[in-house]
Amino acid sequence: MILLDSSFLCAWYNQRDVHHPAAREVMRRFLAGEWGRGVVLEYVFLEVVTVLLARRGREAAFEASRRLMEAREVEVFPCSDLFLGAVDAFRSQPGRELSFTDAAIVAAADRLGIQPVATFDEGLREIEGLEVVP
Repeated sequence: MILLDSSFLCAWYNQRDVHHPAAREVMRRFLAGEWGRGVVLEYVFLEVVTVLLARRGREAAFEASRRLMEAREVEVFPCSDLFLGAVDAFRSQPGRELSFTDAAIVAAADRLGIQPVATFDEGLREIEGLEVVP
């Protein structure tokens, strides 16, 4: 399995994003089955549609939400059970400034045993023991 981060998904859905070519390559590998099913945390879903709404408009945000919810390769994972772990990860980050969503990704990777994480977020790259692609 692979966790899909909002920076990765936003780059994939936004052809104007500087990371779009790299996201396209990671998506090709993902769809070829290199990591198995993708997991999109509920928090990531919220971030993706919000960012796309702001940057690309309503149609792009709606299309991304539809595609994520209908994709057979992706599971949208509710975060209620992860909330307290995400709060702990957020509060205990020494010297970093991860967003709450990124802290939830760290907590989910640990608790659910899911690696790698598809992201362009430099903060996540600094987390020891977290495998990141590309």
